[in-house]
Amino acid sequence: MQHQYGPYDGQPFLGPDDLFPEPKVMQFIMMHGQDALDAMEQIDGDDERDYIQQLIDAGLLERTEDEEGGGKLRLTPKMLRGLEHRAFLEIFENLQKGAKDGHRTDAAGRTNERTDGTKPYEFGDPLSEIDLAATMRNAVRRQPDGPKLPININLNDFELHQTEGSADCATVVLIDQSGSMMRYGRFHQAKRVALGMAAMVRRMFPQDSIDYAGFYSLADPIHEHELPLVMPKPVTIRDYQVRLRVPMDQARRQMDRLPLHFTNLQLGLRTARQILARKGAANKQVFIITDGQPTAHVEPNAAGEGEMLYLLYPPDERTSDITLREAVRCQQAGIRLASFALIEDYWGMDWVSFIDQMTRLTRGISYYCTSNDLSSTVIESYLTGRKKKSFIG
Repeated sequence: MQHQYGPYDGQPFLGPDDLFPEPKVMQFIMMHGQDALDAMEQIDGDDERDYIQQLIDAGLLERTEDEEGGGKLRLTPKMLRGLEHRAFLEIFENLQKGAKDGHRTDAAGRTNERTDGTKPYEFGDPLSEIDLAATMRNAVRRQPDGPKLPININLNDFELHQTEGSADCATVVLIDQSGSMMRYGRFHQAKRVALGMAAMVRRMFPQDSIDYAGFYSLADPIHEHELPLVMPKPVTIRDYQVRLRVPMDQARRQMDRLPLHFTNLQLGLRTARQILARKGAANKQVFIITDGQPTAHVEPNAAGEGEMLYLLYPPDERTSDITLREAVRCQQAGIRLASFALIEDYWGMDWVSFIDQMTRLTRGISYYCTSNDLSSTVIESYLTGRKKKSFIG
C-alpha cells in the first residue's frame, strides 16, 4: 500500500458527525419512513435536488435500478450507520445522571468491572486483574527479617481483583406497529431507541446480539437495514366492534385487503422466541414496546389444518389468554420478558392490568413511561439486566 503526504491545509479533520447529513434530514427520514424518501424524489427546487445529489455522491443514498433507467431512493449502509450513530448520541445525552454505564463515549465497553475484595491468583486467571498493592503486601509479610530491598515476589503472593462479569446476551426488540403507535411520536421514539441499541451493542457489547421484530395484525422479523423506514400500520376500519376470522395462509396472501392495524402480541412473542431459539447466548431476553392490549391472535383451525387469525375489538379475554400462554412459553424457554408500556392515554389505562398479569406470570419486569422517556428507560434496563455477578477463578 502506498501513501502520499502533502501540506496541511489548516482545515479541521472530519469527525463522525461531519460524515452524515444534518440531524433534521435524518429525523425527517425517521419520522416518515419510505414516504420521506418518496417526497425527496418529488422536490423541484434546484438547491434541494443538488443537496440530494450530494447525499448520493457521498454514498448516503442510492437509486434502485428499474427498466426505465431510473429508480427510487433508498438508504445505504453508510446512512444506516449515521442514523444509528445519531440515535446513540441522543440517547446517551438524555440518560439520567448517575445511571450505570449511562454516559457518552466513543471507546469500546469493558466486559468486566472490578468490585470490592480480592482473591489469590490461580492458574488461568487474567493477569490484567492483579492487585499490585495487595500483592506487594503479601510479599513483604512473607519476608522473615521484615521489609527490605529487593522484594522477592513468588506465585503465592499474587492477589487479583474480584470482578463483576457481563455474560453474553441475545436480545429481540419487539415493536408494536399497530395504528395507535402513530400518536404522541411513539413509533418514532421506538425506532430511535432500536437504532441506538444497535449502535450501543456493536460498540460496547460486541459479544451480544440484537434482533428486531414488529407485530401488528400479524408479525414479522425486521432486518436492521429496514428499521429507519418501517412505520405503524394505518387504521383502515373504525367500527366500534370488530369480529373477524381469516385463515392464516389467506391473510398472508391478501395482506392488502386485511386490516393491519390490530395488535397481535402473541404472534410477536412467537416470532421473538423462534429468533432466540437460534441463538447460543447464555442469556436471552425480549424487550416489548407497546401501547395497548392485544386485539389479535392465532389459534389452530377447527379442522386441524393450519391456523386461523382472529381480529377482535374491543379486546377479548380469549386473545389475552392465548397471548399469556405464549408469554409463558417464552419464560419456559429461558427468555426474560421486559415490557415497556407507553401510557400517554391515561383514559385508556385498563390495559395496564394485562401487562401486570403477563409480568407476574413470566417473572419478568415491566416499565410504564411516556414515549419521551422510552429511550432512557430501555437503555438503563438493558445495561443493568445484562449484568450478573461472576467472580473470576
